[in-house]
Amino acid sequence: MYQLLNSLVPNEKFDCEDVMMEITAGVGGQEAMIFTQELFEMYNSFAHYKGWKSEVADYCQTEMGGIRHACLMLSGNDCYSLLQHEGGVHRVQRVPKTEKSGRIHTSTVTVAILPQPTELDVVINDRDLIIETKRASGAGGQHVNKTDSAIRMHHKPTGVIVECQTDRSQIKNRKIALQKLRAIIYKKQLEQQQSLTRSARKQQVGSSARSEKIRTYNFNQDRITDHRLTKSFHNLVGFLEGREYLDKVVIELQERANKILFNEFIESISEQN
Repeated sequence: MYQLLNSLVPNEKFDCEDVMMEITAGVGGQEAMIFTQELFEMYNSFAHYKGWKSEVADYCQTEMGGIRHACLMLSGNDCYSLLQHEGGVHRVQRVPKTEKSGRIHTSTVTVAILPQPTELDVVINDRDLIIETKRASGAGGQHVNKTDSAIRMHHKPTGVIVECQTDRSQIKNRKIALQKLRAIIYKKQLEQQQSLTRSARKQQVGSSARSEKIRTYNFNQDRITDHRLTKSFHNLVGFLEGREYLDKVVIELQERANKILFNEFIESISEQN
């Protein structure tokens, strides 16, 4: 069914095997940051499960073990077509380890998926860039904090600003920052071509509010609810391992999207006739 619908629906999506995935803590303070870490590990594991190449482009860790923001560069077959539906607000409901009264907390994490272009797709001239170096910030006073290895890159024509402090090497951070910049500019160009009125982050992430969720992870009830499929699944621990359980939901979301596109295509043909 998946292959059949893929062949029938109009090809409105751009084929792309390279993706930039941004995972950012939303509402919920430290608990949101801890779940950001768990989602980061889930998607990184999923990339290995699918045989994709995975590279950490950004990783902002907190002193308590969570992360504020992370970015993965992923590359492989069907990477964008499968992951595009993971963009949005992910809501987690559970009792934090620090909660003494046993009260359930609700937190959110936002995920954004941007297709990563090749150098030929987006040409960036050096004269259009303002590049600054600074000392990287992070928990624990690691070596990275003692060198001016962090890169801040500003693309003047578009106003897009990216930062990277992942690696100890300034050269490596500059390369990753340029990849991130190219991906964001490319996404903006695609949106213009498709006459979209909202940016990729606004469309996928919204305001990070709890009500804008695409999926809820309820630990007390061992339940994952995908609100687009209007379905619930159990074995939350297995789901967070980022293997066959996540793969099943991702494929089902792709089939749902193809069905919607196919129905819209049929309706447009009927209106023309």
